[in-house]
Amino acid sequence: MAGGLLQRFKWRLFSRLWWPRWMIVCLVFFTSVANCQIRYSIPEEMKKGSLIGNVAQDLGLDVKRLRSGRARIVTEESIQHVELKTDKGILVVKDRIDREQLCGDVTPCSFSFEIILENPIELHRVVVEILDINDHSPVFRNNRIKMEISESAVIGSRFVLESADDPDVGVNALQKYVLSTSDNFVLKEHANPDGSKFAELILQKQLDREENSRLSFRMIAIDGGTPQRSGTVNIDITVLDANDNPPVFNQSLYRAAVLEESALGTHIITINATDADSGSNGLVTYAFSNLKENLADMFKIDKNTGIITISGTLDYEKDKKYEIRVEAKDQGGLTDLSKVIIDVIDVNDNAPLLNVMSFSNTLSEDAPLGSTVAVFTVKDADSERNGQITCSINSRLPFKIKSSLTSYYSLVSDTEFDREQTPEYNISITATDSGSPPLSSTINLHLRISDINDNAPVFHKSIYTAYVTENNSPGVCVITVSAYDSDWSNNARISYILEDTEIGGFPGSTYVSVNSETGVVSAVRSFDYEQIKQLHVVIKAQDGGSPPLSCNVTVKIVIQDQNDNAPQVLYPVQTGGSVVAEMVPRSADVGYLVTKVVAVDVDSGQNAWLSYKLQKATDRALFEVGLQNGEIRTIRQVTDKDSVKQRLTVFVEDNGQPSRSATVTVNVAVADSYPEVLSEFTDFTHDKEYNDNLTFYLVLALAVVSFLFITCLVVIISVKIYRWRQSRILYHSSLPVIPYYPPRYSDTLGTGTLPHVYNYEVCRTTDSRKSDCKFGTAGSQNVLIMDPSSTGTMQRIQSEKNILDEPDSPLEVSCGF
Repeated sequence: MAGGLLQRFKWRLFSRLWWPRWMIVCLVFFTSVANCQIRYSIPEEMKKGSLIGNVAQDLGLDVKRLRSGRARIVTEESIQHVELKTDKGILVVKDRIDREQLCGDVTPCSFSFEIILENPIELHRVVVEILDINDHSPVFRNNRIKMEISESAVIGSRFVLESADDPDVGVNALQKYVLSTSDNFVLKEHANPDGSKFAELILQKQLDREENSRLSFRMIAIDGGTPQRSGTVNIDITVLDANDNPPVFNQSLYRAAVLEESALGTHIITINATDADSGSNGLVTYAFSNLKENLADMFKIDKNTGIITISGTLDYEKDKKYEIRVEAKDQGGLTDLSKVIIDVIDVNDNAPLLNVMSFSNTLSEDAPLGSTVAVFTVKDADSERNGQITCSINSRLPFKIKSSLTSYYSLVSDTEFDREQTPEYNISITATDSGSPPLSSTINLHLRISDINDNAPVFHKSIYTAYVTENNSPGVCVITVSAYDSDWSNNARISYILEDTEIGGFPGSTYVSVNSETGVVSAVRSFDYEQIKQLHVVIKAQDGGSPPLSCNVTVKIVIQDQNDNAPQVLYPVQTGGSVVAEMVPRSADVGYLVTKVVAVDVDSGQNAWLSYKLQKATDRALFEVGLQNGEIRTIRQVTDKDSVKQRLTVFVEDNGQPSRSATVTVNVAVADSYPEVLSEFTDFTHDKEYNDNLTFYLVLALAVVSFLFITCLVVIISVKIYRWRQSRILYHSSLPVIPYYPPRYSDTLGTGTLPHVYNYEVCRTTDSRKSDCKFGTAGSQNVLIMDPSSTGTMQRIQSEKNILDEPDSPLEVSCGF
């Protein structure tokens, strides 16, 4: 045993030293797939982990490329015999490899697989040839062969012996048979077309049953391995009584053809042999001779008729031809041999086999034209036309199939993608052979198109308009803006941003805010319609892509008025101390305009529609107020019985909901002369000290104004005289005359007069602290200003009236309280 192990070690060392270890054949096509082929030869029965070859070195690849490309082994076999060590770039034995179990008697014995790398895709085919070692001895099916031979067998008669079976091949297979010492027989070897050997016993000395009825010897089968192995079988011969003529086949070779799909029991051929003997010695039986185990269940022969039929399932893809030796034997033990060759006819019984070697189920929508989607192989076990393959995909899909190597195909893109139009594709790849009828197989691939940020958000409206009632609460929702994005995931996640805009000199963020996720626009503060009627802000919708895309929309916010302001009375002005009275002569006709109440409301719309009503009056039957214009008119003729002093309270109300109002008191004097009015209004008394002070301040104001007027006249006259004298001096001198004009003293016409007329308006009142002074024309003569406590009121009023009536008077005086 130790010697055997030593010999085996020497044999493996010899194999590693002298047999070609590897061979590389590379083919690079103008596609995205690079292809190389490597061939290794290793002996069988190597230990697990034994080195087969350095793939990285043999392919010229860096070990880092194997790791980054996720190099892996792709094989169609269910058992993977080798393993790729990507960290070292070597190929090692994964499990024990038995050549006989892997290939049987087929030689050479090899298996292949592909090494695939990604990014970019590379395919490298590796073929590993398994070399035989002499690990099997020749073995006979039975340890004893029993034969019956007639003593009348002529010298030279042949007797076929059972063959030994040696699973090894080549020189390790069965090489010869050796017969132990025998006087009557010699051993002759023959070779079958497939290289197997069998032996025949040749009778070289006549048998004599009476001398020796039984003969026994041994036959040894020896292979050619180192060391040699052998098997032994015992041969026992029983000598029979004479049978002079052996059976003879009518053909030395029979040939037949049968379809691989033939049913069990199908007739193949009938063999025939004749025997010249008569009786039982001429009765011939038929049997298979030295039929291999794998054929024993495939065919059946009728021992009496010689009809050969099918007893098993034929498969052209496994065996295309069978060679069978048949034996005809008579009752005396004489035999004859013939050969039957059965050709199997291929039928299209195998559909193409599709195998996807690489497939990326996601492809970016900006992938360039011709991007590889999948790499697959198609194989058909049938032959000739039955094995010719055509690949196709379902119509109207933007893909096409390219053939890169024999049986290798690439599925590539044939157009540009748009995920928003077609987010995914269901691709059906069909492989069809050319048989009749054709067979096909289909695989389905589901490809998703990954999104890129190529679509900006779009608002549902081109402009948004919101209406908000003033005096709103801060934080109230104004409007919700919404945008959509045709992209997907983060590229479609929209954020809303308030752009930097100014509204009335203030940032837009001081008025409104926007929720970045929901697009809800909220008021930051309370709005006042009287300050701002509407505002425009710009909101940006920005997606989450890289780089982000965005769009803008304008939001118009209209502030709606609320009735939050009461009417304000502009006329008549309500004063504190003095009495303002409107005079109505007793001769006034019906509809006489007494005065007009003027009021305004800073609200808008119906909130500013004002109506006037007479709330209280001394005599309601004398006056009325215009509902819309606020005019106070008489509604009947004034009589002597009517009181001089009339007091009216006018109610001013707007049209808001709820409405707001204001009141104003109007004093009306029904009289034809001032004394009559004064006598009626004497009940409006004031403190004597207060009236004296008012008179003092009025006199003081008149004195100051007079002094200022006189001073201005003196200054103007002095300047005139000075200029006249300067001009005279310059006229009599030889110096050039340059006139000098003080600023703003000359007009555009060059007349030298003042460009403006200086008018002075003096307001006098009995109480200057509570009076209103106006610069302008004189007031209406129907407005009467009086101080009932002053004894000289009427005289002053009359004198002032005369002054006002003079057209050339330089002093205009108007008093208002």
